[in-house]
Amino acid sequence: MKVMKSRGSKTLSYSVFYEQASEGGYVAFVPTLPGCHTQGETLEETESNVKEAIALYLDSLATHGEAIPEEGRSFQGRVTVPLTAPA
Repeated sequence: MKVMKSRGSKTLSYSVFYEQASEGGYVAFVPTLPGCHTQGETLEETESNVKEAIALYLDSLATHGEAIPEEGRSFQGRVTVPLTAPA
């Protein structure tokens, strides 16, 4: 992961993972920003909330003089594994 020092205005892009919550609605988390997660009733609300969460997270880093992470190249995949039930 690259880390950049904050200098002026810049647009950053982060991968966000969305999951359906068992109690309803959706949760979203940002792997590059540990602890940055949120929820919403709809995907649209969850996306709006995660944009706000990311902005607040980055603002907090900048306020505390910490480096702003820039996400490097990422990959996502899916694997299939057999499930053997006990006898």
